[in-house]
Amino acid sequence: MTNIAGVEMEELRVPEVGESITEVVIGQWHKREGESVGRDEEIVELESEKATFEAPAPVAGVLAKIVKTAGSSAEVGEVIAYIDPRGKGATAPGPPARPKQPLPAEPPAAAKPAPPEPPRGAHQHLSHRDRPLANDPDVVETAPRVMPAAARALGEHGLSAADVKATGPGERLLKEDVLRHISQSPPPAVALQPAPSSAPPSRPRSQEAGDREERKPMSPLRKRIAQRLVEAQHNAALLTTFNEADLTEVKQLRKEHGEAFLKKHDVKLGFMAFFVKAVVEALKNCPELNARIDGDDIVYQRHYDIGIAIGTDRGLVVPILRDADKLGFAEIEHAITDYGVRARAGELKIDEMLGGTFTISNGGVYGSLLSTPIVNPPQSGVLGMHSIQERPVAINGQVVIRPMMYLALTYDHRIVDGREAVTFLREIKEAIEEPARILIEI
Repeated sequence: MTNIAGVEMEELRVPEVGESITEVVIGQWHKREGESVGRDEEIVELESEKATFEAPAPVAGVLAKIVKTAGSSAEVGEVIAYIDPRGKGATAPGPPARPKQPLPAEPPAAAKPAPPEPPRGAHQHLSHRDRPLANDPDVVETAPRVMPAAARALGEHGLSAADVKATGPGERLLKEDVLRHISQSPPPAVALQPAPSSAPPSRPRSQEAGDREERKPMSPLRKRIAQRLVEAQHNAALLTTFNEADLTEVKQLRKEHGEAFLKKHDVKLGFMAFFVKAVVEALKNCPELNARIDGDDIVYQRHYDIGIAIGTDRGLVVPILRDADKLGFAEIEHAITDYGVRARAGELKIDEMLGGTFTISNGGVYGSLLSTPIVNPPQSGVLGMHSIQERPVAINGQVVIRPMMYLALTYDHRIVDGREAVTFLREIKEAIEEPARILIEI
């Protein structure tokens, strides 16, 4: 509790969400100043370098003061709002409230004329700091919950959340909803321009910058990705080895059993489950790829927590399949599908992305033919999957056309020698070309 001008206020602070996270960006406030809040009610969205999460109210009362508005940065433990536990909210009936006690605030800035409202559909270049706030009196209380990517898209196209139909889980407004609305809307009418004056008209700063370039602050996630990539290059001896795999047998299995698998497990039988299983078996035979360096020690991990790299509009995230060696094909496919949906909606939890002993990155979904993935420290290896292409290969002295995929293994040479790396990748190749090996564990 904090005593402010004789009023005991409860502080709402940025919660600790992981030892590696020190700063967040304030997203959408779900309550306005003066509104009632319930204990443990989620009232603000916070965006960290790993995921987006909600901060609950520590007590019931009234949201008295918002210290950090949407788009602001805040450190873990910093106060972002004050809650009056004895107050009554704007939604509660009763006599007129007494004048509020003054709260600490920055010196008032000079009043500025309100900018004209842009026409719907007009393109604007706004950063996330310019997005409409949830505590703006012009925002309708019944508007859908807006995800960060959707909020940016709304701001860029001069739309409000009420203009777009939300189709995400729990009536969330997704970026895809905004883009769909824009594609289905007629082009805006061209406004008549006033007659030119003798002096050349000055263009708004935002328009001027938008003609040639656009400047946006890096998100916490993008800054963290950049930092970790540089650290990986500077602190590890990274090498990459390549091989290729014939996916004929895997494609045949999917063709023969895919429909029955979908009917029984309510999920498609994809390629990822085969590769996860193949990676686990290869890690068991090449434990250096599942180890990490801790100071002067090598830590051999006897559990298999496989990270699955997923691309989102905010950057790359890597949720973890815990104890992947104990999961069946259906469990793996369900988990990856769920991670993919929630990653693109910004709803992954922090603990779902912490840890991990090895990572799989599938650049093939974007059309990549060959690449060198970067290790995610402190892991010692990452497997890169690529596009499946029909190519001529020689088998038993005959040239035949087969669905082939290039595989890339980047590894930390401080702990993994070339022999282990080549052996590991060869075992992946053999398991994929003979998937029965995965099922009978040979």
